[in-house]
Amino acid sequence: MGEAEVLPGGGRRRLITVLLALAGLAAVTAVVGAYGFRSVGRALLAVGWDGFLLFAAWHLGTFTLLGVAWWAVAPGGHLPGLVWGRVIRDSAAEVLPVSQIGGFVLGARAAAVAGLPAAQAFASTVVDVTTEMLAEILYTGLGLALLLQYAPGFSLEGPVLVGLGIAVLLAGGFILAQRRGFGAVERLGYRVAGRWLPSAAAVNLPLQRELLAIHGRPGRWWGGTALHLIAWLALAGEGWLGLHLLGAPRGVGVAVALESLVYAIRSVGFAVPNALGVQEGAYLAVGSALGLAPETVLALSLLKRARDVAIGLPALLTWQAAEAWRARRRAAMPGGPGPT
Repeated sequence: MGEAEVLPGGGRRRLITVLLALAGLAAVTAVVGAYGFRSVGRALLAVGWDGFLLFAAWHLGTFTLLGVAWWAVAPGGHLPGLVWGRVIRDSAAEVLPVSQIGGFVLGARAAAVAGLPAAQAFASTVVDVTTEMLAEILYTGLGLALLLQYAPGFSLEGPVLVGLGIAVLLAGGFILAQRRGFGAVERLGYRVAGRWLPSAAAVNLPLQRELLAIHGRPGRWWGGTALHLIAWLALAGEGWLGLHLLGAPRGVGVAVALESLVYAIRSVGFAVPNALGVQEGAYLAVGSALGLAPETVLALSLLKRARDVAIGLPALLTWQAAEAWRARRRAAMPGGPGPT
């Protein structure tokens, strides 16, 4: 199956993705410039290298939680491989000019290379993303309740509630599609995963069997959702730590309100690579309602982007080197395929 068959119009989509990334980068530059490069930079420098390393270490810890949440819904999955796959998933989505869907596919590929059967890797990714979505809905609801307590006049209350309602409907539809609409899910799997997963699996992904196996274990499903909710709260703790490092300490409730709604707004802009511009706008909107200075929330956003690069770039380079070594090894085997 050629690339043109798997992803028709792939070149056009890649061009749109790059243009969206450039537009987002321009938006970030314009927003930071509007509030002053010097003031935002001064806030960032206050963190120091020791503070930055602590901030990055906290995020690395959340990857373990996220890997365990994936392992909960992946029957027979190898936990270290799933943690590594989650690192690649998030690194691709936050560092490379790809959408979040591209990150999902690369994470599944990394888990498959780490030993999880390709069909399980893709099917468990679908379910893991669903349980994460369910946990995010609960997390956003908690954040909105806290925000209304701290800022009763929040002007985006209506849109956020509408967004939550739409998210609930989408999650319900996605779950129903996984349980009953296997034809549609498998066709989507062939189209999206065909380029990245091994060719035999791309043609014969037994997604129906794998999805039924996962959905047949409701304890794993709800366990994955609970673990994802814990991971979301850990990410709020990361925001709390970031505010302290930036010299603008706030309580845990403020951090939960800020981070949950920022990530909810980011989810709406999932098509924009790395949420460039979307994340900064969300921090400004929610942060202002919580009484945080624009320079502080912009510095927090940039601190997170620096952390993503510091973690994601070495991870992606390591993964790419491992893929290249694996391809050379296969090519060197008697009767093995040629280099691709």
